[in-house]
Amino acid sequence: MIVLAIVLLILVLWELWMLMIRCRRGHPMWKILGLYRYAHRGFHQKPQIPENSMAAFRRAVANNYGAELDVHLMKDGNLAVIHDSSLLRTAGVDVAVEDLTAEELAQYRLEGTDEHIPLLEEVLALFEGKMPLIVELKPARGNHDALAEATCAMLDRYRVNYCMESFDPRCLLWLKKHRPEIVRGQLSQQFSRHPEDGEGYGKGTLFALSNLLSNCMTQPDFIAYRYSDRDCVTLRWCHRIYHVQEVNWTITNKEEMEDAERAGNLVIFEQFDPRR
Repeated sequence: MIVLAIVLLILVLWELWMLMIRCRRGHPMWKILGLYRYAHRGFHQKPQIPENSMAAFRRAVANNYGAELDVHLMKDGNLAVIHDSSLLRTAGVDVAVEDLTAEELAQYRLEGTDEHIPLLEEVLALFEGKMPLIVELKPARGNHDALAEATCAMLDRYRVNYCMESFDPRCLLWLKKHRPEIVRGQLSQQFSRHPEDGEGYGKGTLFALSNLLSNCMTQPDFIAYRYSDRDCVTLRWCHRIYHVQEVNWTITNKEEMEDAERAGNLVIFEQFDPRR
């Protein structure tokens, strides 16, 4: 009886784990999204071409690459394309983009160049009818729902193929509830290996995020996982059980790219030209 009870307990725990890491599969948009490689924050080339700049996005289009970009919601409801909430690293000013209006944002320049910080509509106009985008939602101060809603509304105005991703499962939960037709992806990594990225979160939360345990609520179409951390056991089981699409970030050389693509993964690349 004890052995039987143990076996039953193991089976129950297994089923619960399978439900926890559940993914959605078979979205028809992969027929388009799967044709491209994606330039991380645009096809930048520092110091001349900054990340998330219009020059970097134009270079991606000119070379037939899709692009990954980051979106923040500003205080006037506009959407800024920039990675960090603070402008300190990219524009040399310690101010949060969430505290700015579009008019105020236009005053700043990227990384010592003449490039401004773009609004999302500028990038969408450039990519309209061309290559697809991976749009990362960067929530701050609990604005995950407002950010997701505003970004979807902006994307609806342009004829652009895209998918959306976020580290924050609450963004994906909003998409699942309100815009289920959109391809949604869970961004993740092994946070124990990168503690600087997990500041402000408890160990339990970081463990859950690293191991994709929010999937039971969000049911993502893809997992965007850090390439160097792809040995994650849970990620492997998402492949085996749900055949989920994997996207690897950030690929920095041709060998990594070829390894990822042999596994059937899409790549987000930077610091090299995949064609060379």
